[in-house]
Amino acid sequence: MREPQPAMPGSRQLVVSSALDVAAAEESEPSLLSWLATQPVYPQFYWQHRQEPEEAAVCGVVRGFRHINDAERFFQHYHSAPDVRIWGLNGFEQTLEEGGHSAGYLFLPRVEVMRHSNQLSLKVNLFSETSLQADADEAAAFIKFLLPAHPIPPLSSRIVAEHHQPSRKGWVAMLEQALASIAAGDMEKVVLARCTTLTLSQPLRAASMMAASRTANHRCFHFMLAHNPEQAFMVSSPERLYLRQGKTLNTEALAGTVASDDNDRTAETLAQWLMNDNKNQCENQLVVEDISQRLQHAASTLDVMPPEVIRLRKVQHLRRAIRAKRHQASDAACLNDLQPTAAVAGLPRQAARAFIHEVEPFTRGWYAGSAGYLSLAQAEFCVALRSAEINGEKINLYAGTGILPGSDPEQEWVELDNKAAGLKTLFAREVS
Repeated sequence: MREPQPAMPGSRQLVVSSALDVAAAEESEPSLLSWLATQPVYPQFYWQHRQEPEEAAVCGVVRGFRHINDAERFFQHYHSAPDVRIWGLNGFEQTLEEGGHSAGYLFLPRVEVMRHSNQLSLKVNLFSETSLQADADEAAAFIKFLLPAHPIPPLSSRIVAEHHQPSRKGWVAMLEQALASIAAGDMEKVVLARCTTLTLSQPLRAASMMAASRTANHRCFHFMLAHNPEQAFMVSSPERLYLRQGKTLNTEALAGTVASDDNDRTAETLAQWLMNDNKNQCENQLVVEDISQRLQHAASTLDVMPPEVIRLRKVQHLRRAIRAKRHQASDAACLNDLQPTAAVAGLPRQAARAFIHEVEPFTRGWYAGSAGYLSLAQAEFCVALRSAEINGEKINLYAGTGILPGSDPEQEWVELDNKAAGLKTLFAREVS
């Protein structure tokens, strides 16, 4: 930071890396979340990978972007290093075909702290349209505000009220309307969602809920975008939208659901039922076919893996991994091809989205969108499922379920309860 920077426009990233003492780190707070939650600067974005030993905490904005197109143009115009990352969220309606007018919150952060295995890196981003030296001075002042980590207080709020949109009666009517539309040939499938508003006994610190979910909900991507200590959007999602490494793309069809159980034998029995249930297999296969069709025009190879069951704390899902070799390494194109998938919207895509817009009594916003990062070298976004919008003592929980011919309103309502339980049960005295 003390080195002179050019008095001209540009972008640069300063990096310091070191090896971690893993044993010592595990004895203390292993998460970067506690460091992030201590900082007095916003926005804050937290990310933990579902399977890789990767965790990131970023804060402050150097440059913001309303659409992934703008982020890609930034990389190209300023000749960014391959591993410089832009972080954030794409809203449910964030697709190229709508001209980029929908919600998107992507940003190049001022500070990025990342851990991968036993490597810890601190990155400071500089950017200016006039003088890098002037921005370096601002970055030095920003860093002086950063604080040592403090423990995150545990969840202490209780649920005192619960309200569903739609209500149970409204859900039945909405599902019957969807089945009629499917029977008429307007759609093959539609994914309908519910928003559950919890009123708590006291305002909630968003980082406390994120920390509790991170401890309880394994095999999930965890992320949080916080605007202040009590206002945030967070997700503990099992589903990858895509991982792009160069031109290689990894995605998946995660559709088909059954309950999980603490008892391994009971969970295995439920998993076997899921593997053999025609309705759930059909739902998953529809997603596979839709993804494959959307990727074929832009890929030289495409492979679909056999189905497997993913066991989570409250539910189990059918998943088929899909790999493609694309003609170009464009994240805007990947997002346009894949979001929203049939697993969160339906088929055909436009008809299902129009139906959702017409009948759902709330706006999805970030829910069923995606969150993660992009860079020139690689990008990864997860689907914003099992999500919570936190605003003090009010929390909105979102969950959805795929509607096909033969779907039963009561069974689908129970599935919504099971999916929302992954976050709702964090407020119980004991997480089961």
